[in-house]
Amino acid sequence: RIPTIYLRASCQTSTMKLSLLLLAVSVSAVPRAPSHSSAVQQATKPAFVKKNSQGWTSSSLTADVQGVSRGGDNGRPGDGTATMSNEMFNLVKGVLGVGVLSLPAGIAAFGNARSAAIPAAALIASIGAIAAYNFSLLGRLCAITGATSYKSAWELSVGESTAWIPGSSCVIKTFFAILAYSMVLGDTFSALFRTFGMSVSREKALIGLTVTVLLPLCMLKDLASLAPFSLAGIAGMLYTAVAMAIRFFDKSYAPESAFVLDMAENLKPALGDKGASAVFSSNAFILICMLSTAYMAHFNAPKFYLELQDNTIERWNTVVGTSYGISILFFIGIAVMGFSTFGGNCNGFILNNYSTKDALMGFSRVAVAFALVFTYPLAFVGCRDGLLEMMQVPKEERTDAKINNLTFVILGVVTAVALKVTDLSFIMAFGGATLGNALIYVYPAIMFRSAVKSMGDAATRAQKMEVHLAMLFAAIGIGFGVVGTKQAFS
Repeated sequence: RIPTIYLRASCQTSTMKLSLLLLAVSVSAVPRAPSHSSAVQQATKPAFVKKNSQGWTSSSLTADVQGVSRGGDNGRPGDGTATMSNEMFNLVKGVLGVGVLSLPAGIAAFGNARSAAIPAAALIASIGAIAAYNFSLLGRLCAITGATSYKSAWELSVGESTAWIPGSSCVIKTFFAILAYSMVLGDTFSALFRTFGMSVSREKALIGLTVTVLLPLCMLKDLASLAPFSLAGIAGMLYTAVAMAIRFFDKSYAPESAFVLDMAENLKPALGDKGASAVFSSNAFILICMLSTAYMAHFNAPKFYLELQDNTIERWNTVVGTSYGISILFFIGIAVMGFSTFGGNCNGFILNNYSTKDALMGFSRVAVAFALVFTYPLAFVGCRDGLLEMMQVPKEERTDAKINNLTFVILGVVTAVALKVTDLSFIMAFGGATLGNALIYVYPAIMFRSAVKSMGDAATRAQKMEVHLAMLFAAIGIGFGVVGTKQAFS
């Protein structure tokens, strides 16, 4: 049996050391400003020149972001008003999504003995630290270039002609997110109906929920009233983590227990002999790629950087390091508790493993469902608006009729796919292997390399050296993606 306290303590130490090491590199790569005012002045004036049709000319923030509506329209670096504590809370909230509930299945992909949780925890911590580094890197790119969004960071560093690459990647990744939401909602509401003695299939539950609840919410013109409900996500995940720990330690799912006798055979605990050494199997890449999806918040990094009050690099790295450190510990807790309870039979959505007669876990399903229903439209609108951007539809031509028709189409496609695909772990692994690795590892490295190259002699020696580190992570991300994609389909 894995001693959870030991796991968390050891992982916390190693995670913090690795995070501090990586973020220290980013601090050393940026010249220290003698005062806040000079730091803001440096941030608002990009340190390199930009190529246009007339050749290389000096670049200014106003010229660079003119007409760019993606991201903070008033987001001049240094003008943010969010405190560090607010930023940390919102970033943790952004990282802790439904993807964390698929991580036990990622461990089960290569192991079925509880000792497999030890290297899995190390992987969760290591990938999280690298994700934190690249999130920090994107903020520093905004300081260098004056960018206000992920796409504009690419435009100002690599070039406008290829900006559709990260733009379309963000849209498709958001599509995967709402697909995962639909899949989880179908499973969750079907289980909730069974809890109350009603037999409703996953398909009927999803279709009914989509038509009666999700469609009206997604057609709302003003989603501001839904934003507070997203706070329920953290509360729901915290309750779920505690409930999973209680069920592990009280042995409610021990063999021949009342809950286990009530469960389907493929959901019952299945502990075997594939322990820590099984991490060297190629199947471990499934967990690695799932983590690329779970840690994904990077397309919002420019927004977080611009909104931070007194956004010096030191304060920015403190926000990122602390937020990802908390998220890593949360991920380890849920992944280890779920896997240690059900072993090799962990479902792609771990709550499916728990008996529908388990009232403690029933409340967890209610909490997760409530949070997802009211955050679904927020993610959906991001996908819909991103698609309109990709189609280059001017804002003045985005009529209510056109937006409503597109809503019907996207929601119809998402629901149809969610009805056919039932394995959440596959969506998490495939999405992470492809788009997740690109957005976290590859694109930031390419942008940073181009930005430093364009800075010429203005680039510090530390920045030039850091390019090699960023490109190393990009190469690792590509390797993860190739192997992970193969394993996701195997």
